[in-house]
Amino acid sequence: MSGRVGDLSPKQAETLTEFRGRIQDVLPSLPAQHDHYLLRFLRARSFNVQKSEAMIRKHVEFRRKMNVDTIISDWKPPEVIEKYVSGGMCGYDREGSPIWYDVIGPLDPKGLLMSATKQDFLKTKIRHTEILRRECRQQSEKLGRHIESISLIYDCEGLGLKHIWKPAIETYGEVLTMFEENYPEGLKRVFLIKAPKMFPVAYNLIKHFMCEETRRKINILGSNWQEEIRKHVDPDQLPVVYGGNMTDPDGDPRCRTMINYGGTVPRSYYVQDSVNVQYDDSVTVSRGSVFQLEYDVTAASSLLRWQFTSDGADIGFGVYRRTKEGGSQKVSEMLQVLPSERYNAHLVPEDSCLTCPEPGVYVLCFDNSYSILQSKKVSYKVEVLPPADKCRVLAAEEAGGCGERELRSPCDKVH
Repeated sequence: MSGRVGDLSPKQAETLTEFRGRIQDVLPSLPAQHDHYLLRFLRARSFNVQKSEAMIRKHVEFRRKMNVDTIISDWKPPEVIEKYVSGGMCGYDREGSPIWYDVIGPLDPKGLLMSATKQDFLKTKIRHTEILRRECRQQSEKLGRHIESISLIYDCEGLGLKHIWKPAIETYGEVLTMFEENYPEGLKRVFLIKAPKMFPVAYNLIKHFMCEETRRKINILGSNWQEEIRKHVDPDQLPVVYGGNMTDPDGDPRCRTMINYGGTVPRSYYVQDSVNVQYDDSVTVSRGSVFQLEYDVTAASSLLRWQFTSDGADIGFGVYRRTKEGGSQKVSEMLQVLPSERYNAHLVPEDSCLTCPEPGVYVLCFDNSYSILQSKKVSYKVEVLPPADKCRVLAAEEAGGCGERELRSPCDKVH
């Protein structure tokens, strides 16, 4: 049995009922509550109800942390990402599923990662995925049958050494991991076309981020790729440049109004060329270790703001609040305010903040525990602004403008 609605074994149906009962408390927080949606998580964990429950609860926390429910309407990617990240949705396959194109050749990974944060790229991909999920829902209503996954055409023409730059591979790996953990069964099939000789090298670097089921959906096509794609996509739903009949209204065979073809990022977007921060201090975080900074916040709704840059490689960073007074307390025992993530602060200096929901001792943690070979020098500036000063400072910065690297709103952070 496939494990889909209408094709469940008695045991699978029983597991679905048990699963629904176990997650009653988080069901209202999910984007959908029907059996089609819940079965995606069960299939992703081979109908192991405990593992599926852990997965969906983690997904609920992910949606809360990343403001996924409003990411389409309330968040817009930085201009450099909108202009220079290639790809886009264009047409539908013969079963009505949306088709997304990833166009690798024109992508300038180094230019992009010198111009926007890794977190901005991750949010952009989440936003794209939510747009596709909405499109699947609309297609389901239009066609009268359930559409839950997309087809992906992955154009590898022009894949080169610049695309296997280490920070780019790490960022792409985090994006793939995010998909695997939060959008199971969202991918129907991948058509990989025009792969150059170095493709196996690039694939070997990223394949471990994908589960076996995802890898099975990848179809590496040869010289007859246009013919193979047309078996699954009607020519009227396929751009001329990919072997179909579709053009933009102005006759453009590449359908640029739907598919962005990226390009080299101008240096005017590079953040390090435009940011001039006078950091208060610096510290070397030894390999395999962490460094903590403590700040006593005396008033609720104060603004905790940090700016930092790292030397030579990325650095982990998170914010916590002590839950007991006096004595030592491990990070694992503190309240997590901002989950630790790895920041490419050696490429794009980090400048962000959060509103402290209540008074207390807040701990900023620079985490290099994952690095077994390299120490990291971190330069930083941290300030605590009382509520009376917070609005004045943010309003002044908004009026003055922050160039390409805008100060993130405290509302974007976990409060």
